[in-house]
Amino acid sequence: MNLRRHQINLRLATLVILTLLPGIAMAKGFLDNALFDAEHIHVYIVAGLFISTFVLLFYNFLYIFREHDINNLQKSQNARLALVLQAGRLNLWVYDTDTRHYKILSETGVLTEEYNPVDFARFYDRDDFEVMRAAIFDISENRRLSSTVHVKSNADNGDVRYYSIHLSIDHRNERGHVTRILGVQHDITAEQEKKERANELLMRYHTVFNSALIDMMYYDKDGILTEINETAYKTFKVTDPQKYLEQKPRLGKELLKNIQQENKDYIHTTTIIDFSQYNSEESSLRLPNQGGVFYYESVVNAIRDKDGNLEGIYVAGRNVTEMVESFHQRQQGAILLKKATQHIKEYIDNINYALQVSKVQLVNYYPRSFTMELSDIIGKPKIRLSQLRCIRLAAPRYRRAVSSVLNRMDHLTRNVIDLTIGTEIHDSKGRQIYLMFNMIPIFDKSGEISHYFGMCRNMTDMVETERQLQLETQKAQEAELLKESFLTNMSYEIRTPLASILGYAALFETEHDEADEPVFVDEIKKNTNDLLQLINDILFISRLDADMVEFKNDSFDFAEYFDAYCQMGWSSINPEVKTSIENPYEHLVINGDAEQLGKVIQKLCMLSSYFTEKGYVRAKYEYRREELVISVEDTGGGISPETLPKAMGRFARDENEKLCGTGLDLPIVEEIIKKMGGSVELQSEKGKGSTVWVFLPCEATQIEKKSEIMI
Repeated sequence: MNLRRHQINLRLATLVILTLLPGIAMAKGFLDNALFDAEHIHVYIVAGLFISTFVLLFYNFLYIFREHDINNLQKSQNARLALVLQAGRLNLWVYDTDTRHYKILSETGVLTEEYNPVDFARFYDRDDFEVMRAAIFDISENRRLSSTVHVKSNADNGDVRYYSIHLSIDHRNERGHVTRILGVQHDITAEQEKKERANELLMRYHTVFNSALIDMMYYDKDGILTEINETAYKTFKVTDPQKYLEQKPRLGKELLKNIQQENKDYIHTTTIIDFSQYNSEESSLRLPNQGGVFYYESVVNAIRDKDGNLEGIYVAGRNVTEMVESFHQRQQGAILLKKATQHIKEYIDNINYALQVSKVQLVNYYPRSFTMELSDIIGKPKIRLSQLRCIRLAAPRYRRAVSSVLNRMDHLTRNVIDLTIGTEIHDSKGRQIYLMFNMIPIFDKSGEISHYFGMCRNMTDMVETERQLQLETQKAQEAELLKESFLTNMSYEIRTPLASILGYAALFETEHDEADEPVFVDEIKKNTNDLLQLINDILFISRLDADMVEFKNDSFDFAEYFDAYCQMGWSSINPEVKTSIENPYEHLVINGDAEQLGKVIQKLCMLSSYFTEKGYVRAKYEYRREELVISVEDTGGGISPETLPKAMGRFARDENEKLCGTGLDLPIVEEIIKKMGGSVELQSEKGKGSTVWVFLPCEATQIEKKSEIMI
């Protein structure tokens, strides 16, 4: 299009020059003849240029309008061509005789791909491509104007396509030589496959009809029998074929089970033929009198011409009466066998279910091969073990017994085998597995022992139960001793403050100085408070032991209560001891039991103040990774390494036989935290103080830290 535009512009420029030349010539002539003044020559030249420009613009606009109409017409034609190509399954390509390349065209005639002969040949069968090349050379050498060839594709994926390619001249040069050949490629795969199927079907019909192994009958388009082979004569016991065909028997609906042949080209049917019905006057299928009923299998094929009109019908069939009767007998036998098999299967399934429920395995030991087989399903060995493997799987203390039993079976002992052993195998709970074997000898027909059969039971639960009973018995005995010790200590600890109270109270009845009475009263109050606290702790820890303390899981702001818990624990602290509380949160809303957690903090703070006479006590907490960590630190006397392991015990005393508080504070703290799912750790060094950590898993629903931590 651009080339044409340049050509038009060149023509217009030439036209302008040709238009100006006469004006210039006239101007020169006028000058020569002195008709015009030389001073006015430029006026004529300008006038000529103006006229030429006007003509040029007019001619250019006219060309643009014409080109627009041509483009619209070309688009319309391209659209129609694309529809034609799509509807007709057509493809276009061009063969260039100069370069000998093949160029693939789109529906609009635009070049999309270009191939050399070698690459283009890979799309087609080699022989078919050579035929197409010969036709192209004939057209290029003007031996023919057009040609049509049929080719087959050569696809790598095995998808074979068939094409009809029409070759014709697309362009000639000035000397009349062919420069381009147009190829219109039409996909005829469906037509070719249909044709091949038809040919194959015809060949099959011909072969089958001439075969003597099956019945073959041919009916014309009116459904009249015109040909029948000898096998069919024997099947239907036709004694006079010629006379039978003269009766013009028709293809009966009885044989086709009322299937309309006009709508089916292929029918496979099996018919039960009752000759008494088919020989009646109402029947269209006339057959010789055979009597009885027989089964007939047939295939009906319709033969049609190229326009789809029915030409004839082939019927291929065979008498399958004996086969059907044999099948019925086998079917009855199969039903009986299935029932018997089902009973056996149910019996085996019941045994297998019992084995699985009872966790019992079947055991077979074969002395000749020195092999033991274990299975939890009848007839399907699950594990096969050698003698050495059996011995190694047993625990060391049982290997001698296993070796002895295997040796006895190898010598074909007729005694029953009973053995319980521990193995080197552990179950999913980490427990050592114990197995009990009960086996008996199995004799063959000659009375010799062929193998040993029995059962293997997993006794792990029973052994572990017995072991747990022993442990629980031992624990009960230890608990009884602990209980007696606890009651002894408790009674002793209760008697100590009671004796002090009674002693100071008795002083009031003796001669005494009245100035000492306030001292007596203070001692009585102090021992009374100690006794009350001791009794409260005893009652509370007893409720903990009996699981009578209810733990709640409510939401509360721990940051608001922490300071108060600590101050209540330090209510009786020595004024010389400095207290420190680190509360880094403005709000820390957690789920838990605020009352029990507050009791833990109060007791820890109370114990820290009890042992600290100078220095400081510090309480702080932190929430990280869904865990609340509380620590209480003091600079008291600390705990010696010998006393530290038993510091969490009840009524524990230090090396000076001094109680830690009431003797139940730390045990109560540990028991509460354990009930809440946490843990307690104690670290102490003699002369330097102690630190107690509480780790409590909990979920925080609101976390807001302080901008500045105030101490």
